[in-house]
Amino acid sequence: MSALGDSLDAYLALRRGLGTELVRPGAYLRRFVEFLDGEGAGVVTTALALRWATMSPSATAAASRLDDARRFAAWLSATDPRTEIPPRRLLPGRYRRRPPYVYSDDEIERIVRQASRLPSDLGLRGQTYATLFGLLAAAGLRLSEALALDRLDVDLRAGVLAIRRTKFGKSRFVPIHDSTRHALQRYARLRDHLVPRAASSAFLLSERGTRIKQCSARYNFVVVCRVLGLRPPNRGHHHGHGPRLHDMRHRLAARTLVRWYREGRDVERELPNLSAYLGHAHVADTYWYIEAVPELLQLATERATEPPKGVP
Repeated sequence: MSALGDSLDAYLALRRGLGTELVRPGAYLRRFVEFLDGEGAGVVTTALALRWATMSPSATAAASRLDDARRFAAWLSATDPRTEIPPRRLLPGRYRRRPPYVYSDDEIERIVRQASRLPSDLGLRGQTYATLFGLLAAAGLRLSEALALDRLDVDLRAGVLAIRRTKFGKSRFVPIHDSTRHALQRYARLRDHLVPRAASSAFLLSERGTRIKQCSARYNFVVVCRVLGLRPPNRGHHHGHGPRLHDMRHRLAARTLVRWYREGRDVERELPNLSAYLGHAHVADTYWYIEAVPELLQLATERATEPPKGVP
């Protein structure tokens, strides 16, 4: 077997150990390595990966094959710097889940601070969006879950959120850090002072005393990000490209996994706990972060290839 074949075995073993079946990608990648061996290539290049992928008459299959080759190349490049990683979107025809943007602590602080400066007549708009953005980053909620919170769902004494309207129809309880609880308490006092007779039972209120809409939350987030330079200016009402609100949720998941790896925890055993906290329907949805975040994939690779304890 060639060196590339040995590397492929290690790659497939790693990903299967992380809970991915890889029936179709595994078969594709074996053919890819056979193709490279036949070409006398000892390293993956973009040109060879593209030529192999487009041997399929189906545009969808070709895009799928190239995506599998790109993932393998990304992993291989950590140990073989000669490896070329095929760029994304070289071929059309396949839905690709957008890679997460992992905000830094400084970026989160700047976003919350800038949101608090959003102009308003009553003085509530800025505080509402600063609280919303901070909550998304601290608790990893979906935007819909945060906006659906009613006052009775937020236990400010125990520091627990009751998430009742979830994406998959399941309810869960989300504990929050004391710093988050104190921030929510401060917001609740200001909200009740500025809007003593709200028209809605929502915890987060607009200045009219109504529940915040998702489109409004996304619009105000874009406004804040453009001021901070995280999103480029755009004409008209288009939001353009750049970090998203949903990336706040990705940040919590990715940073939690990185911390667990660095602490030496058994990540495979801990993953169901993170999956439950995030409200994922399947643990496989949580495994996705390990493949999507380069630092996590590197940490997982190092953990999988390190010798057992006690073995020199």
